[in-house]
Amino acid sequence: MAAPKKGRSANAQSKPGRSLALILIAIVALTGGMFLSGHTTPRLGIDLAGGTSITLAAKADQGSAINKANMDTAVEIMNRRVNGLGVTEAEVQTQGDSNIIVNIPKGTDSEEARDQVGTTAKLYFRPVLAAEPTGPAAGASPTPSASGSSSASPSPSASAPASGKPSAGTPSGSTSPSASATSQGRAVTNGLKADATPSASASASTGASASPSAPASAAAGDSATKAQSQYASLDCSKGAVRAKAGENAKPGDTTVGCGEIQGVWYKYLLGPAAVDGTEVDKAQAVFDTQTAAGWQVTMEFNSKGAKKFADITGKLAQNQDPQNQFGIVLDGEVVSSPYVSSSITGGQAQISGSFTQDEAQGLANMLSYGALPLSFQEQSVTTVTAALGGDQLRAGLLAGAIGLALVVIYLVAYYRGLSVIAIASLLVSAALTYVLMSLLGPAIGFALNLPAVCGAIVAIGITADSFIVYFERVRDEIREGRSLRPAVERAWPRARRTILVSDFVSFLAAAVLFVVTVGKVQGFAFTLGLTTVLDVVVVFFFTKPLMTLAARRKFFSGGHKWSGLDPKSLGAQPPLRRTRRPAGSAAGPVETKEA
Repeated sequence: MAAPKKGRSANAQSKPGRSLALILIAIVALTGGMFLSGHTTPRLGIDLAGGTSITLAAKADQGSAINKANMDTAVEIMNRRVNGLGVTEAEVQTQGDSNIIVNIPKGTDSEEARDQVGTTAKLYFRPVLAAEPTGPAAGASPTPSASGSSSASPSPSASAPASGKPSAGTPSGSTSPSASATSQGRAVTNGLKADATPSASASASTGASASPSAPASAAAGDSATKAQSQYASLDCSKGAVRAKAGENAKPGDTTVGCGEIQGVWYKYLLGPAAVDGTEVDKAQAVFDTQTAAGWQVTMEFNSKGAKKFADITGKLAQNQDPQNQFGIVLDGEVVSSPYVSSSITGGQAQISGSFTQDEAQGLANMLSYGALPLSFQEQSVTTVTAALGGDQLRAGLLAGAIGLALVVIYLVAYYRGLSVIAIASLLVSAALTYVLMSLLGPAIGFALNLPAVCGAIVAIGITADSFIVYFERVRDEIREGRSLRPAVERAWPRARRTILVSDFVSFLAAAVLFVVTVGKVQGFAFTLGLTTVLDVVVVFFFTKPLMTLAARRKFFSGGHKWSGLDPKSLGAQPPLRRTRRPAGSAAGPVETKEA
């Protein structure tokens, strides 16, 4: 049998320190990143931390297709609703093509959460009674000074279609919206912008007061008094305050709301709802090619809504800024506040005001669908108390510890000294798994749930199996009469192929399971796939180099009985080889010699 090439063998044995240094540097770097990020523990799922998990299935029954764009829009809106509950660590994400998973941590009212997510939001058209800025939005530029004249207000206008009907464009003495018109955005989508910039105070040219005392004379009842009190103290620049603005307001109540305009949060005092969002039959974004108006949003009302809209616009047209505006209020937020200058009849209206295509389309979607572009059916709701979640976490950790202990006992009993290499490799694999799980939580939203813990426990056996394959190949070489150092190098190519094939099958199974399943089973598949990849990394960059270094130590190379590589205990026999026959000798048995 030909001996292995000396150059290749020497080169393979001369660089184990580089591989060990590389993997140790990687561990240190990842650990440092974990501490710098502030996420030093894995993010726990609902079943371990406690909370509520809601699974929603999309239904295309509103004339809108189930596609990625609509699903992403729905996720954004649901996330805003959940945040409105005061939840700081909620998770809303798509799963598959038509499912959305809403995970709400402990401390949240599950019934309220179920009412908030998945339902089509309430959309109302309310007259604006008063409005003024309350401070800059987060991350925005400083608050611009409020205009002292209504003519400076770049408000979008609501009007009837241009075909023969009078336009409800700019009020007398004001300028039409220009390309630099103020944009008003929403937290849930980039589509709802380009709304009115209400004056913060009375217009110098009109003398109209925008303070809550002006509409107070027109409002009656307890809701009006309560709304005025809320309006006086409302600070829409604070997220917690915005989340509760207009909370539990009924359609017939006077209420308050918040809206963002050019990075500035405005507070609104809003009258009773004049038109319900359900009375909008259709809304769409169109580009006006006949005039310079650009993108507009057209609305069509049903017969009931058309009459209501004509009545309210007729009344608003007689008022001065900002009381000639109506607020389009969605989930308590004023997403648009166009003004009118005449009654809009005929059941059709359009909103114009320097929209981009995305902004116009977003506002049209809001008007058409009442927030969600799709309707959703509740598939399942799972609520786990904090105590139960803690019990399950402890049970999972206990199961993992028992499994690891049994593997260590087996390794020590069967492989003796080699078990030190195996245990060290298991610790390196565990450290990498823990650090990566901690980093993947904030990076991709990975949450360690109970099935994921099961996947990590199964991975202990997969990792140990790789060590066993390599150790047995080394033992086979020793049984054939080779010393430890060449046995380590000769066994590696054969063991490497087996390990790669085995890990590939495990990873393939995990990948298929992750793709075809939904819910918590994906946590098991993800963890199994992650630990399988780490198994390959650890075996190649830690176990094999460490084994090469161990082969240079007398304890292992000398075949100590506690090394696990004792030739006698392994039943090694000196290899036999035949002597060369002398030329011309007769056939017959030839005396053998020991190698």
